[in-house]
Amino acid sequence: MEPRAAGRAGQFQMNRAAATTGLDIVVEPARVEASLWRRLRFESELLCREQLFNRYRDLARAIARRQARSRPDRGVEIGDFEQFAYEGLLQAIDRYDPLRGAPFAAFARRRIAGSIADGAARMNEIDAQYGYRRRVEQERVRSLGAGESDGNALDQLSAMAAGLAIGLMLEGTGLIGGADRTDHRPNAYDSLAWRELQSILVRAVGDLPEREAVIIRQHYENGLSFTRIAQLIGVTKGRVSQLHRAAVERLRARIAADG
Repeated sequence: MEPRAAGRAGQFQMNRAAATTGLDIVVEPARVEASLWRRLRFESELLCREQLFNRYRDLARAIARRQARSRPDRGVEIGDFEQFAYEGLLQAIDRYDPLRGAPFAAFARRRIAGSIADGAARMNEIDAQYGYRRRVEQERVRSLGAGESDGNALDQLSAMAAGLAIGLMLEGTGLIGGADRTDHRPNAYDSLAWRELQSILVRAVGDLPEREAVIIRQHYENGLSFTRIAQLIGVTKGRVSQLHRAAVERLRARIAADG
């Protein structure tokens, strides 16, 4: 090879090496995930745990739906199967050792399926008559109704109703969803007041303290129960209820101040 050609080849190899160690490190999915595992294991960053959960949430949901279709209907709703799947996913995140080299998806599948089987068995034996939706609603009501006991009863009822209304605005609307979600924001036919209210709510969610924001995102956008959220952020279910109430009160105050 001529010296000039050899020089060009060497420069090409250097440029290629630079490309694989530069921008690719922060955009290549495998490298991003490796960074998340490292920061979770050695720095205990809560947001890394949530991001890993979000990456594999669809896998857990798909396994849950497959399991639901293959099992007889005995009072266990699809929402229940999904909660069991999320429980298995969280357990897999806690137990996975990225240094062993096994793909996390393969590691998690068996634990998700096992969690669904165990959860469905418990449901059939204990409380098959209660559906996921009813339990979620009860969690919210208990959380919002557990505030200070002093004050006018009508004011307390009004505050609870406002909190539940905020929950309905957040739930499944895509207001707090990621970039990969469908845009559910109001169209030109919606009222200006409604658009302004939603805009205030989106900004208010973004300004919440970290744990409160995680609870709002995971409960209303992704449908996690308080029990699963407690596992996700490492606190008790009672503490999740307290933080949920505090977050909704902050959102209500922000809407009242900016409205």
